[in-house]
Amino acid sequence: MEFFTISMLNGISYGLLLFMLSSGLTLIFSMMGVLNFAHASFYMLGAYIAYSIARLVGFWPGLVLAPLVVGVLGAIFERTCLRKVHKYGHVPELLVTFGLSYVILELVQLIWGRTAVDFQPPEALRGSAFTLVSHSIDGLSVVWGRAPEAMCQAADAAVRVVCSPFPATRGFMMLVAVLMLAALWLLLTRTRIGLVIQAALTHPEMVEALGHNVPRVFMLVFGAGSALAGLAGVIGGSTFVTEPAMAATVGSVIFVVVVVGGMGSLAGAFLASLLIGVIQTFAVAMDHSLLGAVKALGWSVGPETPGYSVLALSVSQIAPILPYLFLVLILIFRPKGLMGTRET
Repeated sequence: MEFFTISMLNGISYGLLLFMLSSGLTLIFSMMGVLNFAHASFYMLGAYIAYSIARLVGFWPGLVLAPLVVGVLGAIFERTCLRKVHKYGHVPELLVTFGLSYVILELVQLIWGRTAVDFQPPEALRGSAFTLVSHSIDGLSVVWGRAPEAMCQAADAAVRVVCSPFPATRGFMMLVAVLMLAALWLLLTRTRIGLVIQAALTHPEMVEALGHNVPRVFMLVFGAGSALAGLAGVIGGSTFVTEPAMAATVGSVIFVVVVVGGMGSLAGAFLASLLIGVIQTFAVAMDHSLLGAVKALGWSVGPETPGYSVLALSVSQIAPILPYLFLVLILIFRPKGLMGTRET
């Protein structure tokens, strides 16, 4: 039971990190129709900028300032580069953002080096948010913080006690992601700014006739999407590792999330993030293979059997490709995505 609970919590926390990343990309695409190939690079940039700020004034100011800096950089890029090629269609936009990702990577390696930096979370987040205590007699219980050593040791050899701490960094990640979802939903559906942003996508001429500067609206949207990626970078970089390869690690997965959830659907991105996070987390923790299932059915399988090497692969070994298999199934059976309204 503790394996299922901890794996589920880890999967949800990883999924919420993916949502923090994909929400900015979804926002940019739904409002501007631009697939930003440099989005994961803004995620990496947020982590490195927060690392530098944290060394000077601490983690919490970095958590606030780094996304703002990344958002300003994203807005400047949209104003000076992306806007000039927007009228030529999607291919020039993809090429410009693709080139920007390489520029950001080279700048990061030039400024901070090619190796990982020591970006530590603050002291308040270095412990355990809570501990799951699985007792063979008393069942499963929750202890806030780190459980005492005495509670994790069985007095009787016949009693089994397992303590599974859940890191406070992952709990904080989940809290920030949920607050981000609520803030985005309220902004887009309950404020005048959100109505102007949505109207600028479908009826830009009418919005401009009402006195709103549509190019400025798009610039602010791109900057806001970049800032969300920067915020995810601060959380992800301090929780996992801050290195030049961190953008490539999640870059392709967030596009899978956006397509699976439905192009431009924020709710779809949230649902797809959770599904992919939970599926991949459970798969990594499983050592079973199809070969064991085949043998359990009584079939005779040996090394000479065609496809034996594939059957011998464990679920944990194929876990990295599961999101892409999920993507293929979605494109076959539901091209619009889980909650999308346009064909992908």
